[in-house]
Amino acid sequence: MHYLGIMPEAERDTSCGLHLYWDEAVTAYDFGPGHPMDPTRLALTMRLVEAFGLTTAPGVTVRSAPPAGDSTLGLVHSAEYIEAVRRVAADPTTTDLRHGLGTADNWAFAAQHTASALIAGQSVAAAEAVWNGETPHAVNFAGGLHHAMPAGASGFCVYNDPALAIARLLELGAERVAYVDVDVHHGDGVQQAFWDDPRVLTVSIHEHPSTLFPETGWSTETGGPDAPGSAANLPLHAGTGDSGWLRAFHALVPELLAAFRPQVLVSQHGADTHVEDPLAHLAVTVDAQRMIAESMHELAHRYAEGRWIATGGGGYAVVDVVPRAWTHLVATAAGHPIDPAAETPESWRAEVYRRTRQQAPLRMTDGAGPHWRDFQESGYDPADRLDQAILAARRAVYPHHGLLP
Repeated sequence: MHYLGIMPEAERDTSCGLHLYWDEAVTAYDFGPGHPMDPTRLALTMRLVEAFGLTTAPGVTVRSAPPAGDSTLGLVHSAEYIEAVRRVAADPTTTDLRHGLGTADNWAFAAQHTASALIAGQSVAAAEAVWNGETPHAVNFAGGLHHAMPAGASGFCVYNDPALAIARLLELGAERVAYVDVDVHHGDGVQQAFWDDPRVLTVSIHEHPSTLFPETGWSTETGGPDAPGSAANLPLHAGTGDSGWLRAFHALVPELLAAFRPQVLVSQHGADTHVEDPLAHLAVTVDAQRMIAESMHELAHRYAEGRWIATGGGGYAVVDVVPRAWTHLVATAAGHPIDPAAETPESWRAEVYRRTRQQAPLRMTDGAGPHWRDFQESGYDPADRLDQAILAARRAVYPHHGLLP
């Protein structure tokens, strides 16, 4: 593989043009001091992207889009809910528990509507640009707010930008959209939005609902009566590390995409699967997260004519994990992958210390060399909990797609 700074321009894959959606104002999505969803993680990611020269790399365009308007937000969210967000934002001392606002997870803040609509606007614009052929790939790492429901905030998420991007693709004429979510938490809001829509396949690989919010995402959740097989879920037991996570992904996702034949791939790359994440219990490294980004990229080219929209998501190790994981995502989508052994730029390390008084990681790797046993080649081990989970997911959804578990 050619890494950033090594690959001659003549050898670069020109099919990997990228629109990177960014607006400094997205950092106003800030629940306040002490909340895990610290917008510093977004700023530090963009600074690391810039420090590696990705914003000026060939084929990369940095764009900002306007906030999503009410008609766009209404593709997923109710008018009553949108008004409730505005009302609570106007007076953050109030709460609206019926709409999940001002709760223990979703604190009220003054920019709640404007910043949320701005993040949503970036993902919707990314969908439009990819569908219209302006770019094959688009990334909005500020997005990925996958828990928001049609009529309520949930799990730090106010407006569900991945669902809105998918809804916009359908409005533009897409007939098959695949959504793959590798956040440690189940992608429940996106699944709910398209539960009974056969045009959308939602796939979520996440920590087991018995040990983590939102306590959904069982393998038996496979879609509504008018869309059987439109949802696939693979819950993993706490403590699953790189090899198990990668084995699970490759045992489920490629075959489903091959059968579904999506016209567009939308992915969510929450970095909270990491072993250092304070809110969850998987044991994944940045190296495996980078490998999943590479796999999403390859799958988009193999099954979706290269059309790929990638978002961020969760991730609460603000300095050590999120910026590196999402910079690798941007670099991969741009066709300019970063050598995992590369040192983080000194200017970025100084910025990390200035903002947080923490020491930044020195390299773009955790020093892991992830590998996994291929499920098809190695076979099923009935005594292995991971393989039991994989087989349960395949048995639940594969028959709906004409596949053998």
